[in-house]
Amino acid sequence: MTIGTLFIVSAPSGAGKTSLLKALVETEDRVKVSISHTTRPKRPGEVDGVDYHFLDTAAFEQMVEAGAFLEHAEVFGNFYGTSEAGIRDQLAAGNDVILEIDWQGAQQVRKRIPDTVSVFILPPTPEALRQRLGSRGQDSEAVISRRLAEAREEMSHFAEYDFIVVNDLFEQALGEVRSIITSRRLSQAIQAKRLQGRLRSLLA
Repeated sequence: MTIGTLFIVSAPSGAGKTSLLKALVETEDRVKVSISHTTRPKRPGEVDGVDYHFLDTAAFEQMVEAGAFLEHAEVFGNFYGTSEAGIRDQLAAGNDVILEIDWQGAQQVRKRIPDTVSVFILPPTPEALRQRLGSRGQDSEAVISRRLAEAREEMSHFAEYDFIVVNDLFEQALGEVRSIITSRRLSQAIQAKRLQGRLRSLLA
């Protein structure tokens, strides 16, 4: 039986994490990005079960009480969570699964699935981060300053991660993330499971 790997990918806002993961999923077989549960309202164009699993607060709280989430958090008055059963089903099917979560969620997940592989995405420079955070052109200096402070708080937890990728040149960063996944797939622990029959025949 092939077993997939759970990957955590974290980054401050403005580091380009979402674009990297979108490109990765489009070009890499057997890589899935986890779909979170949330109580926030559905936005125009969003599809239930594709963008998020949308549910009301009562249903979310029932899942929390049942211990159904690998991690969950409240963000700006809305709740977000990752279903443990959904993740384990994907892994058992042989897929590698990516969680797009912050450092706090990452800590929760590591307690439940210790062999999770974690990757932190950094912007190349403070100037590039500021430019990306202010790229909408509609935010005040106070809003941008707050986002920069939040980004610095997120980045201060880089040492908790297994790998660090700097998203300066997009294609290079994408290749580095892909290499992390490939190296994990080729590790002894994974290959020993995947190649059981071949190894038995070679060692007979």
